[in-house]
Amino acid sequence: MTNENGAASRAKRVLVISPRFPPTSAPDHQRVRMMLPSLSELGWHAVVMAVDPRYVEAPLEDDLLLTIPEGTEIVRCRAVPQELTRRFGFGSLGIRAGASLRKNGDALIEASHFDLVFFSTTEFGVIPLGSRWKRRYGVPFVVDLQDPWVNNHYRITGTPPPGGMVKHRATQMIAAAAEGRTLRAAAHVISVSPKYRDDLCERYPFLSPAGFSIIPFGGSLRDFDLMQRITRSQRIFDPSDGRRHWLYAGTAPPGIRSTIIPFFLALKRALDAGIIEEDSLRIHFVGTDYAPAGAAVRRIIPTAQEFGFGDIVSEHPQRIPYLETLKCLTEAHALLLFGWDDPGYTASKLYPYILAKKPLLTVLHAESSGNEVMHAAKAGVSVCFDVASHAAETADGIFELWFRDRAFDALPSTDWAGFAPYTAEAMSRKVARVFDSVCP
Repeated sequence: MTNENGAASRAKRVLVISPRFPPTSAPDHQRVRMMLPSLSELGWHAVVMAVDPRYVEAPLEDDLLLTIPEGTEIVRCRAVPQELTRRFGFGSLGIRAGASLRKNGDALIEASHFDLVFFSTTEFGVIPLGSRWKRRYGVPFVVDLQDPWVNNHYRITGTPPPGGMVKHRATQMIAAAAEGRTLRAAAHVISVSPKYRDDLCERYPFLSPAGFSIIPFGGSLRDFDLMQRITRSQRIFDPSDGRRHWLYAGTAPPGIRSTIIPFFLALKRALDAGIIEEDSLRIHFVGTDYAPAGAAVRRIIPTAQEFGFGDIVSEHPQRIPYLETLKCLTEAHALLLFGWDDPGYTASKLYPYILAKKPLLTVLHAESSGNEVMHAAKAGVSVCFDVASHAAETADGIFELWFRDRAFDALPSTDWAGFAPYTAEAMSRKVARVFDSVCP
């Protein structure tokens, strides 16, 4: 790398905190995993600090290591085994690994110069380490908020949170005690959703929108290329059995009923009108519950059975490997993306859905940024809903645009130039610009 005068310049060093990192297969490492191939070209040398996969409650997927640039330094930390902490009613990775991450982080920063620390994780309990390292070593830190740290959604909507309300209230008390002072010390905050930024600035008057950058994850063509190279197979459905196979892949919180019910209402109308035959269609929901293996619960099937769709709809609640999910996307005949009653939901799964180049239906809250992506990329059918509107209105939109016009059989004419700003490479450049602004 050279500077503007043509002389060699030193790559700046960033310590990346990503507790769930490959071969662990977990959604919150996607930002880091996708940006690592671009960082060195953008003037940054990354050292990743992660938790040893033996201590992480998530599937393992060794093939994900093939997406990590050769020579990447990864420091693996220990944690208290979850078998011990479960006896006391908690299993948070941030709590179990916090002491080890602190100790290893101290040692790394003392032994080698770092220009920046970057937290990219939904284990919010480890983010206050940034304040510690800034105070002790003078190293600034940037926070990547992939979800709300303090989450008022369940209190506002009345929907039951995962783990129950008592546990949720306890974790939220801890979050509220740490969130404000930690973000105040941060040099910059990256958020996947503008709503997270707006909520934080309203909650903490000392925060300014200028201290935030809105950067979603992006879609990675490298991942699809790898999936093809290793000839990854999928076990969810047989794409050659003569039926149409539609797919939804991802978590399904209780609020998803805001979109599932209108979809099923529209499907019933389509079946009654003879637009599509019941025997010709199978709809698959995959990875709907992030609970550990053996504890996952079917979240969609009960609603499907209310509509009499027990033979049409299948649900595999356990998460499947990421590359197998991509294979499902490419072999499905159409893709479905359902949001829920949270306007801040950004639907990061939308980007690989678009890259799969299949008929695509999205049903998202009117304020979701995913609607902007669909508009820019012209990647399929987009239906918006508002929690104040009746389910029948959303069902009408789904029926008119997806079923009546048989969009489920039409490949989208995607505007790839319009999608270009949403690729993983484009998002990585935005992240690197944030780093540069903090450490010019």
